[in-house]
Amino acid sequence: MKLHTDFSPETLPNRIGLKSRIVTMGSCFAEAIGSRLAEHKLNVLNNPFGTLFNPVSMAKLLTMALYGNIPDENRYVERDGVWFHYDFHSSLWALSQGELRTKLMGSLKTTAEAIQKADFLLLTLGSAVVYRHIETGKVVANCHKMPGQLFEKYLYQIDHLRDDMARLLKTLHKANPALKVVLTVSPVRHTRDTLPLNNVSKSILRVIAHELTVWNNWIVYFPAYELMMDDLRDYRFYEADLIHPNAQAQAYIFQKFVDSAFDTELRHFVNEWAQVSKSLAHRPLYGETSPAHQAFLRTLQSQLETLSNRIDVSAELADVRGRLEKCIMDNVQ
Repeated sequence: MKLHTDFSPETLPNRIGLKSRIVTMGSCFAEAIGSRLAEHKLNVLNNPFGTLFNPVSMAKLLTMALYGNIPDENRYVERDGVWFHYDFHSSLWALSQGELRTKLMGSLKTTAEAIQKADFLLLTLGSAVVYRHIETGKVVANCHKMPGQLFEKYLYQIDHLRDDMARLLKTLHKANPALKVVLTVSPVRHTRDTLPLNNVSKSILRVIAHELTVWNNWIVYFPAYELMMDDLRDYRFYEADLIHPNAQAQAYIFQKFVDSAFDTELRHFVNEWAQVSKSLAHRPLYGETSPAHQAFLRTLQSQLETLSNRIDVSAELADVRGRLEKCIMDNVQ
């Protein structure tokens, strides 16, 4: 008896390899996937502008970065002595407008350089519901806890959203013709928009993602949303807020992504690195000066030195060498 819909995504036509350069951008789900990619030692620039839910803001920031434009001077806002910018997430802040301007310009420059060299851009669309700053008439990426009466909330029109995304992808392709884009729709439900409006919003994003993959052979869709909604159709896979996928769900969806998007070499490496990571986290039960633990550290050091020919493990090697040196010194004393 089958008790759930077992769904395995199709293999992506262009596979991610160990040497692939990746940029992730979008909702908190993009950040979660980016963090897991980084944990597996891949070259990742993870959500450089902070969490972005609506595609309008994603398109604006990526375009701004690639054209070398500066943030709008009229969109800085100060709250309780802290400065923010309406086009960026609140994780990008400073104690003065000048300091924030420098930080934002650095983030834009870093992102442009990464996009121009990247092999893959993972773009996670979160919501088609946007907030418009009434005074300027412009959509904001984040309201920064400013008074609600300053904003108008509405569902972005599908044709306008399609045009924004099409222009963005044309700009991306011009900046880096070799770039492959992986689109996802975030499985996080925006219940504060009401469930009916959330479903309309997700439907708009899903339709646009589908159309973009039909029109462009360098854009593909990974069904993270469908995996959460149909395969993991149970609240035991959610956090206590019943909105965000929990660690078990994230691990499940990420493994599906590994199976779908990683090439053979990288899949083998993921398994290999999982064992090394487990060893790095190991701490002995009976002290760190025993001969057995020293032998364990030497074996781990040897494994890392072998891996250093393929990936950057300098931090891990330094840690293990330091632990081994401490063991030897403690024994001498």
